[in-house]
Amino acid sequence: MSRAAKKSRRRPGAKEAAKQIRLVVAALILRETETGREVLVCQRRPEQAMALKWEFPGGKIEAGESPEAALRRELNEELGIEAVIGPRITRLRHNYRNGGAVDLQFFTVHEFKGALENRIFNDMQWTLLPRLPEFDFLAADLSLIQDLASGKLL
Repeated sequence: MSRAAKKSRRRPGAKEAAKQIRLVVAALILRETETGREVLVCQRRPEQAMALKWEFPGGKIEAGESPEAALRRELNEELGIEAVIGPRITRLRHNYRNGGAVDLQFFTVHEFKGALENRIFNDMQWTLLPRLPEFDFLAADLSLIQDLASGKLL
């Protein structure tokens, strides 16, 4: 077999693996209260994959979009707000048992215009950072949850 033929046989597998990594952004929408710093958490609907799990609002980065632009778009679609995207606080990759993977970037949001409107979630709640482990979060978020609850981040 020629070198070119071998090379072309390897490419599809590499492309398929690359397609399995979903690029995702999520927001830690924060507010200060008398009892401490709170973050907005959202619960998936019963009919969605990973039903009723908790997550941070956000979504997939579309082709040609920066992470910040994708997050602004997603927050407008999901919550009806125009968010001021703050700094990225962490980036992580999670591999699922089914072979898929997600590359997650988390940004802070301290300011937004408009009233929060639940457009797609089963539930939304503000919660104190130390209480985050009480929620049944997506597996991809668990290490972040521990770091936020313990005060390692923010």
